[in-house]
Amino acid sequence: TALALAAFGGGSMLAAFALPKLLDQVADRPVMLAGTVILIASLVASAFMHSFSALLPLWLVLGIGYSIAQTPSGRLLRRSAHAEDRPALFAAHFALSHAAWLITYPLAGWLGAKIGLSGAAIALALLAGTGLLAALLYWPSTDGEIEHSHDDLA
Repeated sequence: TALALAAFGGGSMLAAFALPKLLDQVADRPVMLAGTVILIASLVASAFMHSFSALLPLWLVLGIGYSIAQTPSGRLLRRSAHAEDRPALFAAHFALSHAAWLITYPLAGWLGAKIGLSGAAIALALLAGTGLLAALLYWPSTDGEIEHSHDDLA
C-alpha cells in the first residue's frame, strides 16, 4: 500500500510540475477533462490488472490523472467569483470535495468486499464517467478561454 501511494504521489507531483507550462498553452477545461479521462481509463485498466508489477505504474498514472483533473480547480474557483465571495466558494469546494471522499472511500471498500476489486474499479469508473458526462454537459466549452497567468492560481 505504501509503495502504491508513493507511486500515486509521484505521478501527482510530476503532473503538478508540468501543469503551469501546459496551462499557459491550453485552457483549463480540456486539461481537466483529459485528466478525468486518464483517471477513468486507469480505473478500467485496474480491473484487469492481476500483478503487483503492474500496480505501481498504474498508480503513477492514476496520480497523474488525478493531479491534472484537480490541480487547476483553484483557478476555476477564482475566476468564478468576486473577491469578496471567494472565501465562501473555496470553503464550499473544500466541504463538497471532502463529502464526496466521505462517500466514495467507504463505497470503494464496500464494493471491493462485496463484488471484488475488479468490480469495484469498474463501478468507480462508471461513477467517474458520470461526473465526466456532467462536466461535458454543464461546463461551458467557452469557459477558460480568458487569458490567464500564474497570478490567477489560488
